[in-house]
Amino acid sequence: MTTPSSTNQTSTKPSADELKKKLTPEQYHVTQQCGTEPPFRNEYWDNHRPGIYVDVVSGEPLFTSLDKFDSGSGWPSFTKPIEKSSVAEKSDGSLGMERTEVRGNKSDSHLGHVFDDGPQDKGGLRYCINSAALRFIPVEKLKEEGYGEYLPVFEKKK
Repeated sequence: MTTPSSTNQTSTKPSADELKKKLTPEQYHVTQQCGTEPPFRNEYWDNHRPGIYVDVVSGEPLFTSLDKFDSGSGWPSFTKPIEKSSVAEKSDGSLGMERTEVRGNKSDSHLGHVFDDGPQDKGGLRYCINSAALRFIPVEKLKEEGYGEYLPVFEKKK
């Protein structure tokens, strides 16, 4: 049986009260209330360090810096998730437009949206993700933080 405290692979979402204690008000607003942080004024839009981005709620690995690109949007943008199964996509008709929302598969947290205006040579998708929904783990801390299995991805790129 999986309990909320066992490993990063939990599918049990903490209660709203627990999340309010764990997350900053902005992280809670973005991930639990489908909020959006301001462009160009968020933690990772301009981060160029090698590493992975994990779900701030569940710890599930979502994206690598190897798939990050500067979209000019002011939010972190990626061409693809680490594993397609780590994100869920939902139709989003809010704000009077039709978009595709991206949610963390394990946490069911709002991450951002996916658009079809990404780099064509890398599949054409742009996963536009709120920094507040992510936690960045630099490559030099992957093993120490329990994500050592992702080290070979970066070693191939040296």
